Amino acid sequence: MNIKQQFKEGLITQNPVTVQLLGMCSVLAITTSLFNGVGMGLSVLVILTLSNIFIAALRKIIPNKIRIACFIVVIATFVTVVDLFLKAYLKELSASLGVFIPLIVVNCIILGRAESFASKNSIAASAIDGIFQGLGYTIVLVIMCVVRELLGGGTFGGGLLGEGAKGITIFPAEFAVAGLNRPVGGFLTLACVIAAMQYFLNKPKKKTEKKEEVAQ
Repeated sequence: MNIKQQFKEGLITQNPVTVQLLGMCSVLAITTSLFNGVGMGLSVLVILTLSNIFIAALRKIIPNKIRIACFIVVIATFVTVVDLFLKAYLKELSASLGVFIPLIVVNCIILGRAESFASKNSIAASAIDGIFQGLGYTIVLVIMCVVRELLGGGTFGGGLLGEGAKGITIFPAEFAVAGLNRPVGGFLTLACVIAAMQYFLNKPKKKTEKKEEVAQ
């Protein structure tokens, strides 16, 4: 178990959104306010971590032929718990996220980590993987929420200051970028975030290639 390697993979080199390109539906749909992003990100983090732990603990007794079905049952259990918790204690967040909380059951990030990592590694390593992959997902959501909410509406932190709060006004709405807080804005923002991450990841490779060319 290499914690530093798992941390780097979860947040950067194997980020579930910007590198693996998983969970696109929720990323595009709910990133209109910081309240939504933080709520969805933490929900996925908790579900992913707990699912990884249980699947890693049961990996030796789950029959290979029905492993996917078993994984979905485990994931669905924790999704239901989180969904009921939000409905009981965070009603506004539950209403804002709507169907995207139940849809975590089929989120490719959760199922992908269960299949590729938790079913093959120890409980401790799987728990850490869930935490770091969840953090990577949450960070991307927060970045997109801040960009879309700020540039698309001129506000920051909508919903975090209380029920119905529209957030702190940074600049007048008439100066906002038209359409950035609409569906097309989600695609454009996500494209920019992915492009920035790919540039960051490929920069060292390009430097190495240039050095090799000079050496030749």
